[in-house]
Amino acid sequence: AAVTEVFVEQNADLTLYKMQSESEKAYHFGGSYIKQARDARFTHHNFAFGGLLARSDIHVDLDHASECELNGLYLGVKRQHIDNHTRINHLKPYAISRELYKGVLDDRARGVFQGRVIVAVDAQKTDSQMNNRNLLLSDDAEADTKPQLEIYADDVKCGHGVTVGQLDEKSIFYLQSRCVDEETARNMLTFAFANEMVDKVKIKGLHDMILEQVLARFPQQGVNKEW
Repeated sequence: AAVTEVFVEQNADLTLYKMQSESEKAYHFGGSYIKQARDARFTHHNFAFGGLLARSDIHVDLDHASECELNGLYLGVKRQHIDNHTRINHLKPYAISRELYKGVLDDRARGVFQGRVIVAVDAQKTDSQMNNRNLLLSDDAEADTKPQLEIYADDVKCGHGVTVGQLDEKSIFYLQSRCVDEETARNMLTFAFANEMVDKVKIKGLHDMILEQVLARFPQQGVNKEW
């Protein structure tokens, strides 16, 4: 188990990265608890690759005009079970939150995403967007997603979106028409789906390490790693 507490003071800017890639038989429970002061900015990148059972909880409290961005990528194979639970508390006016979590699940893996945004009575002019997108690579893989918006203010802009599906057959056909075999086409589309989250990491050493983990689970033939 791992617990992280973060206090972002007024006008401060913090980016936090977490990569979990434990063994296939490991159990992982992690919690991150963030409190932001006025005009503070916080970004979190959460990558979950390992563990037989893995759970990550993230709780963020937003103050006046503070901003937070939560990004996540979870990859599940074999019989892995990966949980992500997030809660963003908009406590004061003019705060902004953005959340994007993506999952790729193969074999009999299961991914769970529960995202909860709470807008308090006094948190007018809140601007919040939450998205969870899941790609299932086998008929036995499972994605459970539950976005929740609890809005107690009347002047807000909030929204959420969820997708759970398989690779687009039209895209596979298009690549095949360009002389790409079907297996490579599927690998390319899977990699592109996951790589959107990897590319958000601007620290080159960490980016390369995370990319290696992605490629180890979903090989992409001929990808240019550029290192």
